Formats: sequence, structure tokens, C-alpha cells
Amino acid sequence: MYGMEEEGLFEQLFKMLQSSGPVNWKFAREVTKSLAGQQQPIEPSVAEEYRELAHVAEVRISSVAELPSPEPGELNPTDRATWAAENQQSFRVLVEPLGDKLSGLTDIGGMPGMGDMGDMGAILAPLGPALLGMQAGTMVGFMAHRALGQFDTGIPAMDHDRPYVIVPNLNDFAIDHGIDHRQIRLWGTLHEVAFHRIMAVEWVRGRFVELITAFYDNVEIDTSDLLGKLTGMSDPMELQRMLGEGEDPAGLIRATADPRRLADVQAFTAFIEGYADRIVRIAGRELLPNIDRIEEAYNLRRSEPDKTEQFLQQFAGLKLERWRASDAAQFCDDVVERWGEVSLGRVWEAPENMPTLEELTDPIGWNARVLLDETTL
Repeated sequence: MYGMEEEGLFEQLFKMLQSSGPVNWKFAREVTKSLAGQQQPIEPSVAEEYRELAHVAEVRISSVAELPSPEPGELNPTDRATWAAENQQSFRVLVEPLGDKLSGLTDIGGMPGMGDMGDMGAILAPLGPALLGMQAGTMVGFMAHRALGQFDTGIPAMDHDRPYVIVPNLNDFAIDHGIDHRQIRLWGTLHEVAFHRIMAVEWVRGRFVELITAFYDNVEIDTSDLLGKLTGMSDPMELQRMLGEGEDPAGLIRATADPRRLADVQAFTAFIEGYADRIVRIAGRELLPNIDRIEEAYNLRRSEPDKTEQFLQQFAGLKLERWRASDAAQFCDDVVERWGEVSLGRVWEAPENMPTLEELTDPIGWNARVLLDETTL
């Protein structure tokens, strides 16, 4: 994949694996570029249509939800390669905490017997950051082919608050389900604007970082199988095949998550998506005749774990279960029906007001915990 020739292989591998931090981001960029493909500029007329739809979406979302109104950033209708390049480190909160967990790989050069391996031992020493770089690049590369926008990654992009829609993926979504392209464009834009507003709530980004940090603090990662394979290597061509020719070293890593910490992350991401589903449905129902078909197709799509979700589960023990967004949307409807829109809005007053995973299917339990002094069951 990376075009290495046998001549100078030690030098090329050693250079490729160098990194000054827990993740080899240079390697990550190379992997992402190879997966995301070439840039394919969006037709100006299509880009302009999306930007006009963004103005409509801002007005519609403002009319149905009391969410912060940040200075609207211009919507970026983009292709897969551009999105991937501009979001390379947007999800680093999911990767960098694994650096400490893979410290055994970082220290592999000092393991018994490695000192006698000469150049091979020197190459393996920085393998931990390279492995994380490969996985980070693979994750974003897969997202570039799957996500419809920032709203559809399943996890918030922490270091990038610009709104995006990935035009070719929305086109494919429309074609796959036989739905009018213009409706899909408006629906996707509504979702992106809604997500942008939700992420502008003062505490939301910080809360996600807290939850994901607590999750990783309690993840146990077993690298014994991978270390066993690495220490048995004597030929750098074996490492080249592992890193560049399709063999996934993450398959040799086993991650075990703390169920309670995992549930906290799942509840957070599910509610963000489910709440957005609800306000998009309300904001778009007068303009989208096929809103029911679109929602059905989107829920089906989220019920089938994609490669990004499979990677996070395998490599980090993070099982997103995006299908829970449907539970969260129903939770929102139930709360509004029982206690009114103002009661649902209480969620955004403090992170503690967010429903737990159990409460997503038990709005009365949430009411008892958050609203009991103000409402009757």
C-alpha cells in the first residue's frame, strides 16, 4: 500500500513509524488518504443549493427548539476526501487515551530478547503510536465513505465545530432508498443544523470528554497476542505486511469495557441523536412529504453497525449501539406528551439532567429523578 521497496526497507519503516506523541498522525493521514480517495469537487450549483437550504434549516430549527443560536457557520457541502482531510484529528479523543493502554508496545524495544534484534528491534520500539495512527486513519477513512455529515458520525467531533454535509454519501443514501434527492438534501441539512445547535450547548462538549475519559480509564486492553506475534518477527517484511497490506493488527487486541461507563457514553450519544431526530421531524414535516420513509431508512441504517463502530468495539471496547437513538426520540416524545416541551428542555440545563441508558425507556423514572418537585406522574 505504501510503496516500500525491499532496498532501504529498514530506513523507510523506521521513518514511517517515528512519532513525537501517543499517536503517529502523519501515518494516520497517509492511511486516511488511501481510504478516502481522490478529491471530487462539488458542483457549484449543488453547493449553492445546500447553502440556501442551510438558511431555511436555521429558521425551521429555531422555530421548534430552544437551543443556542451560535453565529451560523457557513455549511460546507463537501466530498469524502476533503471531509476526511479536514477532520483527521476531530475524533482524537477516541484514540489518544489509548496511548497509555498500549504502552507495552511503546516499550517493546526494551523487552527481553529485543535488544538482540538489531534494526528490527529499533523499528518495533515506536510501534504503539504507529498502530494508533493506523487505526485513527482507518476510522476517519471509513467515516468518509459512510457519514452523511457531522451529525452522522455517531460520536461528536470535538476539535471541529464547522457544519458539514458529505454530498456523495447523501446522494448514495437517496439512490439506495429511492427517495427524492431534494428532500434528502433538506433533511440532511436540517440534521446538520440541529446537531450544530446541540453541540453549542455550553456543557455538551465538556460532558462528552468527561464520559469518554472515564470510559477509557476503566477499559482493560489485552495486547498479549499482538506482542507475541511482534516478538516473533525477524523480517521487516512481516511488519510491512501487517501495517500496509491488509492484515489488521487490531484483530489481535482484546478490549474489555466497564459496563457502567459504557452505558454512560451510549446514553449520551443516543440522546444527542434522538433529540435531533425529533426536532428535525417537527421542523421538516411540512416541507418533506417523505419524512416517514426517510426516517425509516435512516433508522435501519443506524441499526446495522458500520466499520467505524466495529473498529471502536474491537479496538477500544466502545460499542455505540446507535439504534438506541430511536429509544431516545421516543423518550423525548413521551416526556413532551406527559409533561410538556418545557420539561424536555430541562435536559439542557445541566449534564445531570440527561437521561441514563435505563431512563431512555423509562421516562417516568427520569421524571422522578429530575422533575419530581415540579410535576405529577
